[in-house]
Amino acid sequence: MNYEVIIPAAGQGKRMGAGKNKLLIELKEIPIIIHTLKIFEEDENCSGIYIAASEHDIPLIERLLKVYSITKVKKIVRGGQERQHSVYEALKVCSHQQIILVHDGARPFVRKDLIHEIVNLTEEKGAVIVAVPVKETIKQVSNSIVQRTIDRSTLWSVQTPQAFQPSLLLKAHETAFKEGFIGTDDASLVERLGEKVYIVEGNYDNIKITTPEDIPHAEAIIDKILK
Repeated sequence: MNYEVIIPAAGQGKRMGAGKNKLLIELKEIPIIIHTLKIFEEDENCSGIYIAASEHDIPLIERLLKVYSITKVKKIVRGGQERQHSVYEALKVCSHQQIILVHDGARPFVRKDLIHEIVNLTEEKGAVIVAVPVKETIKQVSNSIVQRTIDRSTLWSVQTPQAFQPSLLLKAHETAFKEGFIGTDDASLVERLGEKVYIVEGNYDNIKITTPEDIPHAEAIIDKILK
């Protein structure tokens, strides 16, 4: 089944400390954003890509698309102050004829078979996200004092892509916008509507590159993939 994907790419990446958008940092001499876009460019089921970027970065991203022959990008929109605002701006220009994915620009290792799995399930369920079980022990802490240990068997670490039926995602964003609500991810906006969000188990290589320590980890994943 075909889908469209929104790639929010307007963040400043302050935790990376690179002095520029972290998605423009190179992994193995290729910008992170291109690694991510190639996944969808090479997927025959992807019918369109929409990028939300800062106004400052749009000309450079447009040049990168040409250099690396990324042809499926239908629109680059100006991102908003929050990630949620950026997704909403891109959502407004999607065709709304297919399942819509939202995927972090800084997650360049999602597998195509996983994408297809959540897209197919979303046609039936309406909202599906990728997540992995939490491995570490989780403590709830207040003022540097442990309050309790949380049962990790019920906890999942959420990744992207997150997939939605278009009307449901649009309703969730419009409702959040009207009410001034900012969620931690797109699924949280759907949850506020009282809708069920289903989970498909992902894999631990689907990392989000956030800090300098993530760069060698990401390069090691690339080496593993190329073996």
